[in-house]
Amino acid sequence: MEFDWNNPPFNLSPSLSLELIEESFEDPFAVRLLPDSPRFEVQARFFNLGVAASGKGIFTLFRTNGKQVRVIFARLFEPEEKFLYQRRLAHTLAQ
Repeated sequence: MEFDWNNPPFNLSPSLSLELIEESFEDPFAVRLLPDSPRFEVQARFFNLGVAASGKGIFTLFRTNGKQVRVIFARLFEPEEKFLYQRRLAHTLAQ
């Protein structure tokens, strides 16, 4: 997966790096969602909930053309996102 990091449209927090964001996409248990809001349908934006190798949970809003990923926004998990990720992980591992 190739990332477009030319002029990221957001400021990185001190607790995140571009490497951590990329790692969160490599998480085999990452949760990828297509928002059900009409606001996001126009530009086909997606959500990614993934954990980097360091164990940090990262929420990412991104768009893709199938070859390249353009990250629009990224931050650490909120408690609700961590819960969703852990629930999906437990369900997947139980199967």
